[in-house]
Amino acid sequence: MQAKLDGPEHDEVANQIVRAAESLGFFQVINHGVPVELLESLKQTAHNFFALPPERKVVYRKQVSPSPLVKYGTSFVPEKEKALEWKDYISMAYTNDDVALQQWPVECRDVALQYLKTSHEMVRKLLEALLGNLGVELDDSKIDAFIGKKMVNMNFYPTCPNPELTVGVGRHSDMGTLTILLQDGIGGLYLKVPEDVDMEKKGEWVEIPPIPGALVINVGDMLQIWSNMVGTKVQSIEYAPQVQNLECQCQYLPVHNQHKRLHHCLKL
Repeated sequence: MQAKLDGPEHDEVANQIVRAAESLGFFQVINHGVPVELLESLKQTAHNFFALPPERKVVYRKQVSPSPLVKYGTSFVPEKEKALEWKDYISMAYTNDDVALQQWPVECRDVALQYLKTSHEMVRKLLEALLGNLGVELDDSKIDAFIGKKMVNMNFYPTCPNPELTVGVGRHSDMGTLTILLQDGIGGLYLKVPEDVDMEKKGEWVEIPPIPGALVINVGDMLQIWSNMVGTKVQSIEYAPQVQNLECQCQYLPVHNQHKRLHHCLKL
């Protein structure tokens, strides 16, 4: 994908990205510039972290974590959930390299940080295609307004004795700009096909099958809102991972104090 966006096939590939974002808001990319060896290392690192003894992980629980940037738990908002989700997660917010190396868990910080930094150029190429469709020319002065906040999340859905009674994560959409998601080989990631899409299984939940070496791109709520502002539309739709798998995410969100810059970028 990345090489084609830099060559004579740029317009064709950019149009494919835009069509996927406008129809489902989910698509998979290969040849993205992130080494497959790094992706495999990331998955193994996540498995190794979640296999640690409980006392090694609970130090990062939300209530006691030594860093506000690192949170470990089993449900994001358990006090509000009617049914608790069957998962473990570690969430690591990024500010800069030095802070990440000091405060992220030593068991996964190096590989997680390398994944975040290596995937940045791919994210930029995707945004250039998607924002170009909105009439926005992306440059260094604007990019932080769209993806200035970055997070790496690792989610583990262990074997459940009664999988029919639970889910890995409840149905939801992501609030940010883009989510870059790496599945393991088990699969279990489902999305809900919008009712207004001209395709089979509209309104139904369908699985996104894992493709070796591929990354799943998920359009976030903010990107859909921005597209609505300028008279076009990309989709941020509901999805729900099921149990017995693992996924690693890079989430890219706008910086909260840059709303005026975003309005200027979108020519409102």
